[in-house]
This record gives sequence, structure tokens and C-alpha cells, in this order.
Amino acid sequence: MVSIDELVARAREGVHRPDPHEAHRAWRAHDALLVDIRPAAQRGREGQIPGALVIERNVLEWRLDPTGSHRIPEATGYELPVVVVCSEGYASSLAAASLRELGLHRATDLDGGFVAWAAAGLPTEPGPGGADPGAT
Repeated sequence: MVSIDELVARAREGVHRPDPHEAHRAWRAHDALLVDIRPAAQRGREGQIPGALVIERNVLEWRLDPTGSHRIPEATGYELPVVVVCSEGYASSLAAASLRELGLHRATDLDGGFVAWAAAGLPTEPGPGGADPGAT
């Protein structure tokens, strides 16, 4: 048996996790696919990244498997660089590890998640039905 902390640590072992500015640069340069896996309610509370691809966690593998029948057009091959985003960077580590198990060996996740992205002053917008994350 392992604890969740051990499982997350294993998922991160030997993997480069970009900080928000590095992930933003890669995404803007079209060098990485930025995928937000948070559910709509969470995006509504916290806000979201304008233009990021939203694929909720429960269908992530089906949408990004390049050989799957339910894949999205962006799932072009196993070389696809993917940066997974969750709220604080824990669930995304597990999700990225699952994508690597599928053969997407360049899958990683955003260090610190959406919270770190917003704290870094990078672009955000209200999520579905949510308030402006930059409002005080």
C-alpha cells in the first residue's frame, strides 16, 4: 500500500514540471498543449485560462489517446507535449502520469496549478458561471 503523497511523489519522479511563466511561453509558442482538467464548478469558482483546452479529468485519457476512437483533433501523436492544469498541481501530476502510461511521454503538469498561474499575474478569465478571478 502507498499513501496519496507517495503516489504523487512517484508521479513526479524524473519529470520536469514547468512553472507558470515557462508553461505560458511554451503554450503561446504552440510548443505545448495546455489542458485544464478541473470540473466546471471549480473553474467557475477559481476562473480559467483563456484559450486553454478544457478536458475534465474523467475523460482525459480517452480524449488524448492518439489511437482512441474518442480522441480530440489535437491528439495528433505520442510526441504531443501536454501540460496538465488542475487547481494546485496535485491531481494534475497523477493525470500526467496516466498520460505517460498511455505513451504520451512528454506529458507533464503545471507546478502549482491554476492558483500559481493566477498568482503569477498570467491571463485569467471568469470560468463558467463564475466571478472574475482578478476581482477583489
